[in-house]
Amino acid sequence: MPRILVSEELAESGLAKMRAAGHDVDVRVGLSPEQLREAIKGAHALVVRSATDVDDALLAAGTDLVVVGRAGVGLDNVDIEAATRRGVMVANAPESNIVSAAEHTMAMLLAVARNVPQAHAALVQGRWERSKWEGVELFDKVLGVAGLGRIGKLVAQRAAAFGMRIMAYDPFVSEERAKAMNIELVDLDTLIEKSDFLTIHLPKTKETIGLIDADAMKRAKDSLRIINVARGGIVDEADLADAVKNGVIAGAALDVFSKEPMTDSPLFGIDGIVVTPHLGASTTEAQDRAGEREVDLVGDVVAGAVLGLGGAGAEVR
Repeated sequence: MPRILVSEELAESGLAKMRAAGHDVDVRVGLSPEQLREAIKGAHALVVRSATDVDDALLAAGTDLVVVGRAGVGLDNVDIEAATRRGVMVANAPESNIVSAAEHTMAMLLAVARNVPQAHAALVQGRWERSKWEGVELFDKVLGVAGLGRIGKLVAQRAAAFGMRIMAYDPFVSEERAKAMNIELVDLDTLIEKSDFLTIHLPKTKETIGLIDADAMKRAKDSLRIINVARGGIVDEADLADAVKNGVIAGAALDVFSKEPMTDSPLFGIDGIVVTPHLGASTTEAQDRAGEREVDLVGDVVAGAVLGLGGAGAEVR
């Protein structure tokens, strides 16, 4: 019986489907890296979300491993090169949480524009601070979208419904495609300089880590508000805290951090900064879709039924 190790919370419907298919489903949540390397021995598949670091040491310990399934979009927590060397396929669920992530981006956009969390916190503590938390409208503001992939495109569509003017930076998107979406395509410097709100939808790579730093924020309007529901570390958190505290920019809303879980940060407690604990994909619907997708992919790979989906280490879509 194929053994599938699940290292993070997964929708119960997905777990039930794997068990119904005859797999030995071993759920081990909250293990240390050392414990996980021990637990992976004898497993044919590993299913993770974003918190498990699937590095070469873990892959080396999984001598029977055939596939790593990422229940979600990003693969920056999986060492694809190491998986390829070891003949382990990597499969993700790129469409599973894009609506949830786009909706959370809009929630963060509205929250930082209207100071919703700060006003809520003040009121439940007995302070009626109506004038203190005056915000700004989205209407007729420039939304800069850094990355016009699946999620960035959905955010642009939703923001347009609020009457926002959309600009975007994406070196992989043509002028024709951007025009078809009624989006002005610009370079990154122009995007930073002209945006009233800047939302990040880029992958985390060596090139994008620290991309939005103190120098970038100094070029922005002092009314800029930055939203990041993509990957932690793309926005330099120390620089961001300083920029908001010193009035270089107006605010920010972050759902992701350079290290997670993050419980102590210079960002916390600063007026104008909204934070959530990586909730972008945390909806019932997104988790059900991700779980179902990974169940099908992982089950097929383990059973040897995947044909024409790429070689070992390939990202399966």
